[in-house]
Amino acid sequence: MTATVSFTIDSPLGPRAATVAYERKGAGEPLLLLHGIGHHLQAWEPVTGILAAEHEVIAVDLPGFGASEPLPDGVPYDLATVVPALAALCTALGVERPHVAGNSLGGLLALAMGRAGLVRSVTALSPAGFWSEPERRYAFAALLAMRAGSKALPLPAIERLARSAAGRTALTGTIYARPGRRAPGAVVAETLALRGATGFRQTLAAGGSVRFTEDVPGLPVTIAWGSRDRLLLPRQGLRAKQTVPDARLVRLPGCGHVPMNDDPALVARVILDTARTPQPRTAEARPNPTAEAGADAGVGSGAAR
Repeated sequence: MTATVSFTIDSPLGPRAATVAYERKGAGEPLLLLHGIGHHLQAWEPVTGILAAEHEVIAVDLPGFGASEPLPDGVPYDLATVVPALAALCTALGVERPHVAGNSLGGLLALAMGRAGLVRSVTALSPAGFWSEPERRYAFAALLAMRAGSKALPLPAIERLARSAAGRTALTGTIYARPGRRAPGAVVAETLALRGATGFRQTLAAGGSVRFTEDVPGLPVTIAWGSRDRLLLPRQGLRAKQTVPDARLVRLPGCGHVPMNDDPALVARVILDTARTPQPRTAEARPNPTAEAGADAGVGSGAAR
């Protein structure tokens, strides 16, 4: 069941209130789940049951997405704001240094939280921030096209398309390798979530200068990439490994950009394996990550790649 929590965040405008929607289930060491741009916490539904057998799972709607309220007017949707906001969220929920798994934008945020020493382990699924400039422009164009389609289609048309495998492919084939597996109701809900994402424009604009260029030392890190990712191309995983050399780089065969739907068992196993990895003896807090252009960054079978 979805609940909300309010907390105070620091921003360039001073302290501001934020309200975030989340779902919590299971018991054990906490595991925070972060979705991608335009999506919502329900993206994790295929894997939360598996993960909750070992962890207290906390799936959140990022500010400005899903059922979460947008950030206050004038507050930027950049790493320098959103990463501390996620830390404040954890404090409000009574959670200290959770494990974190994120997809796309959520993968970038997960790595940034790891860099800041806020989490115990990081699993980043197709994280943003390891693109070349042409790859970034391509991904942003694809996202804008999906957003435009979600806003142009009336609800009856979305519902009609979602009833067939071909229609689900038309709506979500950019992010899923196996869109026909997605339930019709879930496709309708995520299309409406994309249409109603109040933070979409600001997040995409802030992401234009993002390059994740810092290592994430001192904790277990896995970077996993779907072999059929059509949005952030799999070769970006090689750059991610160069940037975070101690990370485990994992190939997700047959998976697209949002792999939780395409192979739930494999994705859950990758996350659980990361969380089970022994912690280093000392895990010191790290400074906040920076992008190449500065701190206003926006917003990503287990064979090693």
